[in-house]
Parts: sequence; C-alpha cells; structure tokens
Amino acid sequence: MKTLRDILQESVKEGELYEKMDNGFVRCVACGHRCPIPDGHPGVCKVRFNRGGKLYVPWGYVGGVQCDPIEKKPFYHAYPGALAYSFGMLGCDLHCPYCQNWVTSQALRDPRAVSSPLRATPEMLVRDAVNQGAKVVVSTYNEPLITSEWAVSIFKEARKAGVKTGCVSNGNATPEVLDYLRPWIDLYKIDLKSYDDRHYRQLGGRLQPILDTIRRTHQMGFWVEIVTLLVSGFNDAEDELKGLAGFIASVSPDIPWHVTAFHKDYRMTDPADTTPEMLKHAVAIGRAAGLRYVYAGNMPGRVGDLENTYCHQCGMTLIERYGYHISKYLITPDGHCPSCKEAIPGRWAEKFEGQIASSPYLPYFRQRGAQLTTLD
Repeated sequence: MKTLRDILQESVKEGELYEKMDNGFVRCVACGHRCPIPDGHPGVCKVRFNRGGKLYVPWGYVGGVQCDPIEKKPFYHAYPGALAYSFGMLGCDLHCPYCQNWVTSQALRDPRAVSSPLRATPEMLVRDAVNQGAKVVVSTYNEPLITSEWAVSIFKEARKAGVKTGCVSNGNATPEVLDYLRPWIDLYKIDLKSYDDRHYRQLGGRLQPILDTIRRTHQMGFWVEIVTLLVSGFNDAEDELKGLAGFIASVSPDIPWHVTAFHKDYRMTDPADTTPEMLKHAVAIGRAAGLRYVYAGNMPGRVGDLENTYCHQCGMTLIERYGYHISKYLITPDGHCPSCKEAIPGRWAEKFEGQIASSPYLPYFRQRGAQLTTLD
C-alpha cells in the first residue's frame, strides 16, 4: 500500500527555483533555508526533493480548497467583502507548535496529520473560482513559498480570467523566489510571529529572513499586510511588541498590522488563550509606534471598534466590520476618504459590490466530489 510520501513523490515536476551543485547536490532557493539537498533526499519542507541531481517539486494536486471572505486571510485593505478562493498543498518549512493548519502543513512530519490530496489542474481551479464569484485566488493553508511553481501556474490562469492573486505566507523568502512570484501576485500577507530570533528558532526558522521579506515585498510593490498571533508568554512581552511594531512602522506606517488571538491548538496547550485586553494593549503599542492601521482580530464584538478602518487623517469610519462581515463601506471609487479626501492606502475596487459570503464555505464541486478526485 502506498504511503502519503509515495503518492506525493509521484505528483511532481522539475522545479525552477534551484541551483545545481557539485556531487549531485542541488540548492533549493524557494525559502530562507536555502537547503543544500543530496540525491535521494528532501529539503527541510519534506516536499521538495533531489532525484538524480534535479529538484522535484509538488504539482497537480491540492491539499484543500475553500471559499473565504478576504477578511479571513486577513486582508482588510484589499477588496473588502470580496470572496477569496483559497487553495493549499501539503508541507511547510517551519513547524510551529500552535499551527491551526497543521493537518496540511505538517502532513509529512506528524503521523497524526492525515490529509488526502486531491487531483487538480490550474484551469479547473480558476474556472471554479470564477464560477464561485471569487475576486481573488489565494495560495494558503500550507506554506506557499515551498509550492511556488504550482501557485504561479494557477496565478497565470487567474490573470487571464481577470482574477486577482495573493499569498498567505510565513515570509521566510529569498530574493529569488520573490522575483519569481512578483509578476503574478498582487497581495502578500506575512506572519511576523515574533521579534525575537530565539523564538523563531523554536519554530524552525530565523527572524532576519522574515524582516528582509517584509522590507523587500513592500519595496517591490506587493500590497503587504502583517499578522501577529499573540501568544501569552511567547511573543507578548512589552519590549518585543514595541520592537515589532516599530520595525513595521520603519518600513511604512501604512502597512496594516493585525494582532490576532491565540487559542490552544495542536501541540501548544499550555499558554492561556489570548484575551481581548491583550489584543487592545497590542493595538495601543502599534499606534504609539506610528502605525496608522492596526486591527484586533479573531474576537468579533469583543474588541470594541478595533475591527473597523478609519481615515488616518480625519478619523472618519470608512469600513465597519463584525468578524468577516462588512456592515459599512464608504471609501470612494478612487480609494479616498469621502470626508477629507485623503488617499487611503490599499487595493480598492471601483465600488463595493456586497459580499457573497461572510463566512468560509467549501466549493460546491468539493462537496459533491464531482471533479476533484483523491490521488492514489
């Protein structure tokens, strides 16, 4: 009987993000690990591997597909109310003990993570995204950087169909992979998990590549939003939050920063769940650092007005939210405040067209199993 690893090693093609080295090694440049990989072995991510001196990468499947309000990603300054057709594969280059998508991200590390990959094509996924009414197609759930070749093939189809594109990433990138992605991606959300390198090493990474990615993506013209999952005793120290917020503000005070609530999940069951007061305090730190758009997430109705978007110039309420639901939208078609005419940073539609859904749902074909079939 085939193992998941056997199945995934058949669903591959030669990658584009690697260099050949001596003695049959290859160096993968899809993520900040820059793994030198000997013949017959995978990189840290477990899904990019060397076979005969060539790097093979995931291809032709999805580990999950879902239709999400774009606010769930979260993007608050990019097409509010839009439907984001979200897909992922399997594997990750980090191993966060609190991962909420661990069933897909840790599929080849943790025997409890059982996820059945489904056969798919870029054309099929984009066609379904259009049929669902999605405005954006997003690579998410696992780490998009390690499946960049597959994501780009889908994004190329999305561009042909007039659909926007985005990534929800841990930000552990390289200049090479960002150059590869830039022509095909509009939106880039980055998890800045901590501002302490020791904490990042506990998660299997390093802080500096993530900071470099934030600077570089902003300079390259991606629309960037930053998320920090606030975990008691891990990344919520006053000095750390001040440093983190100050760093984002040094890149641009217009980058939205989302602080979201931790709840016990996967292997992290010791810290207390994040409270609304903790989120409010982090928002205050962000604003004091000079950030103009700081949001508290994952606690609808419990964080006061910290889900809403306000004009940084005159304070007018521009977008009112409850969770993923948009209840008020006043930004002008050209992206300005209607009161003081200040330009509001973001990617805005010409008009608010309402919401197809204010909660996630599975696409109809996934429910019926009519087109996506399990790899075997």
